[in-house]
Amino acid sequence: MSTSGKKTGRDGEALAAAWLEDHEFTIVARNWHCPAGELDIVAWQGDTLVFVEVKTCHAEDVAAAFVHITPAKRQRLLASVYHYLEAHALTEALWRVDAIGIALPRRGGPILEHLEDALGW
Repeated sequence: MSTSGKKTGRDGEALAAAWLEDHEFTIVARNWHCPAGELDIVAWQGDTLVFVEVKTCHAEDVAAAFVHITPAKRQRLLASVYHYLEAHALTEALWRVDAIGIALPRRGGPILEHLEDALGW
């Protein structure tokens, strides 16, 4: 990934984290790494542990961002979730995977969309 692509990703993750905090999520980890991959954001929403995949792109709408959550990405994401649950002795916790898509249009501010239970779509 290019330097500008990494910066776009970091900026998007910062926007997503701020949005989650504004909506009563408690963030416990960002960019958590394991052998299966990386979890962008891990947060509690009440008694549910939420793993949030963040995709950011320069586009006019968020659909372009969500396209990058491919079936292979979903598999790596799920494997990473299981690593996290085991590493933190949370195998009995309630959990779900959400996705946040962020579009950075040429004009105007960022557009953010939060999808709950992203593995269920």
